[in-house]
Amino acid sequence: MATESPNKKKGTLYLIPCPISDETAPWEVLPAANRVVMDALDYFIVENVRTARRFLSKAGVARPIAELEFRELNEHTVAGREVEELVRPLDEGRSAGVISEAGVPGVADPGALVVEACHRRGIRVVPLVGPSSIILAVMASGLNGQSFAFNGYLPVKPPERQRAIRVFERRARSEHQSQLFIEAPYRNVKLLEELLTVCAPETRLTVAMDLTASGELVETHTVRDWRERPRPEMNRRPAIFILG
Repeated sequence: MATESPNKKKGTLYLIPCPISDETAPWEVLPAANRVVMDALDYFIVENVRTARRFLSKAGVARPIAELEFRELNEHTVAGREVEELVRPLDEGRSAGVISEAGVPGVADPGALVVEACHRRGIRVVPLVGPSSIILAVMASGLNGQSFAFNGYLPVKPPERQRAIRVFERRARSEHQSQLFIEAPYRNVKLLEELLTVCAPETRLTVAMDLTASGELVETHTVRDWRERPRPEMNRRPAIFILG
């Protein structure tokens, strides 16, 4: 007797990007092919329900938002049983979409937890095309795009943050590997000043802000040049910093 394929009845997990900036309309930065997938789904695993509802509404998905099911996966989700419950419907044949608060799911994003669970269960994972602030910043930086590392947030306490900056600067210069990191937008100004104080004059620094938005700014200069230039307005603007 023929055995049934273990994947026959499983759903598919789609990783659905959304705009980085609130002022950017979905179809200004997303390919039309994504619409077909989004219209077909009624189950979404999201970082924030309110944000996801607003994104899908702006995108004009075919189904009424009230008929869609949303389950949250964020920094408060405990790996293990909670994640397994999110994946259970896919095991039973229902497909789902993962939506981050901004950009692509699974990269600097808790969506990676449910992706890992799907791989363990033999559930197909399909990443869709969309904007990633990390990749866009590297593309526009002029720094090494062959080898780069995203390091997330730096430590909050000044002594630890300064040590981290020195470590990343050494790595960027000795390994020729671009070093990316981010900060809470309201601490951007303080971080920039610290970078310009700690780093060597010849180190190159990229600041990329408000990517894909009307106020987008991407500049790369040596630390020496940054020190001599007027500082850009950075307060509360989403930014990525790159040392190279």
